[in-house]
Amino acid sequence: MLGKDDEYVAVLEDAHRAHLEAGRVAKAVRAAFWIGHSHLFRGHATLASGWFGTSERLLGELGADCVERGYLMIPGWLRQMAGGEWDSGLATALEAGRVADHFGDVDLAALARDDQARALVMLGRVAEGLRLVDELLVVGTDSLSPVVRGIVYCNTIAFCRDAHQVSAAHAWTEALTSWCESRPQMVAHNGLCLVHRAELLVLRGAWDDAESEAGVAATRFDEGMLNQLATGQARCLQGELQRLRGLWDDAEASFREAARLGWDPQPGLALLRLGQGRATSAASAIRRALTEHTEPMRCAALLPAYVEIMLGNDDLEAARSALDQLSAIASSHPSDALDGAVAQASARVALASGDGASALRAARRAFRSWTELSAPYQVARSRVLVAAACEALGDAETAALEREAARLTFDVLGAGPDLIAQGRSGSTRRSDGLSGREIEVLRLLARGLSNREIAAELSISEHTAARHLQNIFAKIGVGSRTAAGAYAFEHGLV
Repeated sequence: MLGKDDEYVAVLEDAHRAHLEAGRVAKAVRAAFWIGHSHLFRGHATLASGWFGTSERLLGELGADCVERGYLMIPGWLRQMAGGEWDSGLATALEAGRVADHFGDVDLAALARDDQARALVMLGRVAEGLRLVDELLVVGTDSLSPVVRGIVYCNTIAFCRDAHQVSAAHAWTEALTSWCESRPQMVAHNGLCLVHRAELLVLRGAWDDAESEAGVAATRFDEGMLNQLATGQARCLQGELQRLRGLWDDAEASFREAARLGWDPQPGLALLRLGQGRATSAASAIRRALTEHTEPMRCAALLPAYVEIMLGNDDLEAARSALDQLSAIASSHPSDALDGAVAQASARVALASGDGASALRAARRAFRSWTELSAPYQVARSRVLVAAACEALGDAETAALEREAARLTFDVLGAGPDLIAQGRSGSTRRSDGLSGREIEVLRLLARGLSNREIAAELSISEHTAARHLQNIFAKIGVGSRTAAGAYAFEHGLV
């Protein structure tokens, strides 16, 4: 949990030897399993295979049934699910769950049920899968060992995110955040926790907070395998935020760094090329990315960008084909976020086809979907599509109202390229350099709120509120809360 992976494995190796010498074969098998598990997730496939093989041999020699038999099913279901064999993986995880229940092992039971949920969600049996993880969250994870608890948190968030299950990802991220904040000495999961929080903050429109969280994840937490994975993801997220704000050079550097760290920067990099006016390069990049992936959920993450980029290349047929594929995935894997993406892509294709009425209906559906998910940037983009459809139908007044509403949101978010596209300057920063979120924090400080109260008011962590205040003090050149409050009153911020 301190991120010292090599020391962790060394101690487990000592335990394995000691258990064997004392004749505690089952416990030696358990230690060998966790050694193999660590090597597997660090990319040491040969070492992992060797330790798993040792575990299976010892278990066979033992000749007695024990809960370790269930633990040794984990590499099998991980391999099956990694290969997209969701039915086989589900069957293996169900059998492991039965072993766990028979022996009363809460750790194995949680791991088995969590991956049963993952398989069900990926098979399109979304309601069944989410019921399993909902029950796990409600029943609680306090009884789990720390290592297993961390695995369950991160695994659940990852597959909910990959399956575009925003509400479930949000609930589990909040639980992970609370756990991490209650254990400040823990290192292993802090980087991923910050990345998961930042992803949700981007969706919710808290871009300054997301940038802060991703920056910390990318620079401060580098110990342990999980944090190394998080670093590439954080760099990609930084690139996406910089792209949305029109910081092309910064976005380019972040996406390149993400790729260097082993994280695929698509579709962000392809959309960056489109924003730079390099439509042909964007099309080549997104085609390559889509060709590389066959798993439906990964395709679903790429297809909305594919539609937008193909339309930017005047390839309406390719855009229609991508929309059909996205619609099929959304039908078999129910998700509010996918519904919004399908509606938005449908509006784009209908507009390009000259069908204003269909475009308007689709854009309105997108607006409703993204509003329900509290995703202001996507809401604003949907309103731009509503405006374009209204213009196509001859309703200039409604179109103007929708565009103005979208511009206001883009302005608050700092979405420079979108502002420019709607006929406004992309510069949204004040002369003192304070961002929209920093102004909110400063206003609350001037009202006398503590850091904890500010965090609660803005639904952010207390340490994020403290970082905002440090940045505010530096930007306006003050050294105390009193002076900062005075600045707020002097400049009409309160």
